[in-house]
Amino acid sequence: MTEYIDRLGGLIGIPAWVLQAFLIILAALLLEFLYRNFIGRLERYAEKTRHHWDNALVYAGKRPISLLIWWQGMVMAARVMTPHTEFIYFSSDFLNALQQLGLVVAATWLLFRLTTGFERAYIEERRKRNLEFDITTVSVLGRIVRIAVMLTGALTILSILEIPISGFLAAGGVGGIAVGLAARDLLANFFGGFMVFMDRPFSVGDWVRSPDQEIEGTVEKIGWRMTTIRKFDKRPIYVPNATFTTITLENPSRMTHRRIFEHIGIRYDDQQVIRPVVDDIRAMIMAHEDLDTSQTTMVQFDLYGPHSLDIMVYCFTRTTVWTTYHAVREDVLLKIGDIIAGHGAEIAFPTRTLKLEQAESMAREQRLEDQHAPA
Repeated sequence: MTEYIDRLGGLIGIPAWVLQAFLIILAALLLEFLYRNFIGRLERYAEKTRHHWDNALVYAGKRPISLLIWWQGMVMAARVMTPHTEFIYFSSDFLNALQQLGLVVAATWLLFRLTTGFERAYIEERRKRNLEFDITTVSVLGRIVRIAVMLTGALTILSILEIPISGFLAAGGVGGIAVGLAARDLLANFFGGFMVFMDRPFSVGDWVRSPDQEIEGTVEKIGWRMTTIRKFDKRPIYVPNATFTTITLENPSRMTHRRIFEHIGIRYDDQQVIRPVVDDIRAMIMAHEDLDTSQTTMVQFDLYGPHSLDIMVYCFTRTTVWTTYHAVREDVLLKIGDIIAGHGAEIAFPTRTLKLEQAESMAREQRLEDQHAPA
């Protein structure tokens, strides 16, 4: 092969090493072109399959392998040109290290994209099959694997460059104190995010609120530094993760039932029907298909109020969906109103009674006093 290139170079009139370097670069170009066509066809085929795992493999290998082909081609061309020119000169050790660096960079990039692709594929597969999964856990595990891949790649590169890692560790120990003091809020947010992952007080998609601060909405994203919460008026709130270690947080999304707790007032004039009204309301509550009577359920005459006889209604709906809950609550209240009206009673409202007879007597006494008063 070398003799053939030498003869071809002599015929063309250029040095053999120039022709050899050109052919290496041309071979890398053709190989990368063929690979791009192959991976493009493979990508179109993977999109037609039912699963997403093959899409992840294609996504992972698409760019890193192209980079590897070009990198290795350039290093091989540099090996050919180095002995023959002073303009481009690299030592053999440097070229060996550069070749190894290409392998490490491509492998690190490949594993990084493979982790991202598998994370997306897992989420899409679970969603397609309507299976429950914790997207927060999947995202955090994906980040941990990617960080591990990046750290491994960085340490391998340092080893190839013969840079002592112990020096970095010693410098890191000294500089870590300064960095810790300067970035204590950042570290607090990082560990706050870690505690959110470990304790899992909420997940992406949960409705959360805090009685300590004006925080209420749906969790959109849990990051290492902050959590994004979308308020019900669609405005986003960016909450530093360290905040969750110091506040009380409610997660209404994890409630098992929703409560209906009402006081219904009836006029004092309808006191004679209060018992049958309470009995009929209780029967209606116990028979309502949207109420879970296995939970605490109470319908009792509760209080002689300032202007009404109060009936307490305490029960739980089966649904926890906000809109469905209000529909059930509306139905219960309307049926209570029908029961009260069916007994000829009325729902009370604030009233005031004026004693007119006593007022007229006081007016007559005042007139008599005025008549007998001395002029």
